[in-house]
Amino acid sequence: MSDLDVKDARTADGSTLGVNAEKQREVVGYIEEESAGWDAVSTKKLLRKIDLTLIPFLALLYLLSFLDRTNIGNARLDSLEKDLNLSVERLQYNDALSVFFPFYVAAEIPSNMAMKRFRPSIWIPSIMIAWAVCTTLLGVVHNYTGLMVCRAALGIAEGGLFPGITYYITMWYRRHECGLRMAIFFSAATAAGAFGGLLARGILEMRGVAGLSGWQWIFILEGLLTFVVAIIALFVMKDYPATTKFLSEPERAEVLSRLKRDRSSLADEFAMKYFWAAIGDWKIFFHMFITIGVYTGLYSFSLFLPTIVKGLGYTDPKTAQLMTVPPYVVACFFCVSAGWLADRMQTRGIFMIGFQLTAMVGSVMLIASHSNAVKYAGCFFLATGIYPNVPQGVAWNGNNIGGSLKRGVGIAMHVGFGNLGGTISGYLFLARDGPRYLPGHSTLLAFQFMACCLSIFMTTYLRRENARRDREYKPPADYTEEERVAEREKGDNATFFRYTV
Repeated sequence: MSDLDVKDARTADGSTLGVNAEKQREVVGYIEEESAGWDAVSTKKLLRKIDLTLIPFLALLYLLSFLDRTNIGNARLDSLEKDLNLSVERLQYNDALSVFFPFYVAAEIPSNMAMKRFRPSIWIPSIMIAWAVCTTLLGVVHNYTGLMVCRAALGIAEGGLFPGITYYITMWYRRHECGLRMAIFFSAATAAGAFGGLLARGILEMRGVAGLSGWQWIFILEGLLTFVVAIIALFVMKDYPATTKFLSEPERAEVLSRLKRDRSSLADEFAMKYFWAAIGDWKIFFHMFITIGVYTGLYSFSLFLPTIVKGLGYTDPKTAQLMTVPPYVVACFFCVSAGWLADRMQTRGIFMIGFQLTAMVGSVMLIASHSNAVKYAGCFFLATGIYPNVPQGVAWNGNNIGGSLKRGVGIAMHVGFGNLGGTISGYLFLARDGPRYLPGHSTLLAFQFMACCLSIFMTTYLRRENARRDREYKPPADYTEEERVAEREKGDNATFFRYTV
């Protein structure tokens, strides 16, 4: 058995069974079962092939997405507000930040349903081309109205990427293989924060070229970069395992077989009843409120870190850009490490709670201290606590939704509601509150506390529900294929389903 001792044997759904050692060994045999001709070594080789083909490119796509939605924070350190005559009193810069998110959220569920209906290799590159055009146009706007229109259009265009890719990952990997892949994919957001600061520092040297300001070149060049990658994506983006060409026929069959064993033969077809099943699942709504607690901090940090760092005394824009890089590097390390460890331990809730407590420590440091060194250290704690919980939360919610369409809708609901935190974050760090920004940091602390309490509740509930199912029903390994198929439309309410806690 690869990652767990027999005494910690778990079902394919991630729960420890309350059965004796002999029964646990039977369960382990069920979990570790491989198709004929596929041993552990060949399976790892297959997964490595999929990883190297899919994950680096997906991470690049999200890096560009996050870079294009948050580069306005770097542009602000140049002359954006002055050139566009944005009113500080009327909070017009904050309006431009927040208008992105309602449109972003509105696009998420329709986009995930469309990707279920159509091909990812067409859908993802198409929305990339759309947001590349919107980003480039941000570099030629002349007033507040133009800025608002372009940011709203950017929200619509980008809305399908993050929930779409997270759903796409669940269509390739077993449930406790998704967390690490999602963490690597989302670590591109931390890379975007670090890379964005370095890139903006270099692009600002182009101020005056073709009569344009440095902030205009930031938008234009980063938009053009996304456009080039989108064209490449049209040729290299893969579809689902059943139809992909980079796997051989035996490899495709094994991927599908592994997913079937892991998903317990639950429904995979497109039907609106699974959409309504997601809408009616209270657990998804709990995850949505956990997520808005996490994402409000995520967008506040990514949009306002340059402003916060400037308030610590680094008034030169170029120096301030560079000082935003180290917190992202540290957050990236914890993001990937936690994704790997959570997959290995087959648990999520305890990681969510731990990182939420870490973020709260960072917020308290930023609120309570007058020392710039302590406050800068608080930025590290805040980044470390926020960023790992984004992929952890998506994986936790996705692990606990049975059926592919319900899972796709549930992930979109989860991510979509969380992204409303971006609307809130746009008004948290107002110029009049600088340099300490106490209202903003206090609000983040309250959101983190809410998310932590809800995560504790969800972890406790799921543990108790798994224990109840262990008492009232037979172990998942004892179900025949016919019995599983009989409950295939019940999703996570099937008697053989066990939750990831």
